[in-house]
Amino acid sequence: MLLEAFGSFLQLLYLAMVVLAVVALVFAVTAREDAYRAADKQKKSFWLIILGVTVFVNLVIPILFLQIAGVIASIVFMVDVRPAIKAVSGGGGRRGGSSSDGPYGPYNGGR
Repeated sequence: MLLEAFGSFLQLLYLAMVVLAVVALVFAVTAREDAYRAADKQKKSFWLIILGVTVFVNLVIPILFLQIAGVIASIVFMVDVRPAIKAVSGGGGRRGGSSSDGPYGPYNGGR
């Protein structure tokens, strides 16, 4: 019974690694090439190759060492590269505005 629970935990962990790699690859594909240069990060092609190999390794060749390296690359992309690209692209979230600010200025509730 304990081995079955451990096996299902490992399957969930494996699924989380695959989902993280696929999501990171999708974000890397959808970002603009010039945003990588403006954010002073590696080229888009570099991240596409690294994350593509990560997805391939997770789905086809489940070698633990390569999977761990892929998870680290995916985490680096999601934590470091993606926020920098998002900030350069103008999607960095609210910067000094209030929660009621709309696309054309603050919303005053019809007053």
